[in-house]
Amino acid sequence: MKDDRYEIRFGGSGGQGIILAAVILAEAAAVYDGKKVCQTQSYGPEARGGKSKAEVVISDYEIDYPKVIQMDLFLAMNQVALDAYFFDFKPNGLLLVDSTFVEQMPTSRVIAIPFTRIAREKFDRELVANVVALGAVGHFCPAVSIEGLEKIVLKKVPAKTRDMNSQAFLAGIEAAQSFDLSRLPRSVISDEEREV
Repeated sequence: MKDDRYEIRFGGSGGQGIILAAVILAEAAAVYDGKKVCQTQSYGPEARGGKSKAEVVISDYEIDYPKVIQMDLFLAMNQVALDAYFFDFKPNGLLLVDSTFVEQMPTSRVIAIPFTRIAREKFDRELVANVVALGAVGHFCPAVSIEGLEKIVLKKVPAKTRDMNSQAFLAGIEAAQSFDLSRLPRSVISDEEREV
């Protein structure tokens, strides 16, 4: 696996805008950052309310395998999605969680931000929690530019909600800026890897 490959997973419930967030990120990386991108998604038969995930693989080179092998970044919008989709987290990856709904963290390489609470309190609309989260993802993800990401957000949302979505995106960046990645443990190594 090439070092240039950057892998992101979004996990949450149907209706939380997980798939839209992944589509926006993928399009921003391809259109504004000139990257090669693969975006995939899956959700349970329950659809709205059931768990869903979406993945984005970003590279400077042709992508030979379209799905996540080891996540560099995992955005988990609730506990059920975190528990279900954490299994292939990279030892030095970054877990970004919505602390409104996630309480149990399986790694110390975690940043917890209450995306849904921010959406509720600042905008009176839980629906923009995914855009708040996308602002934080953009802040921490080195494979995509904030400017490109914001342009695609504003292109994808309904015209009458552009102002609110722009403010939600900026609120996510602002929340993320209060965290220092250098203070996280350098990597988390499993017992199996230690024995090898």
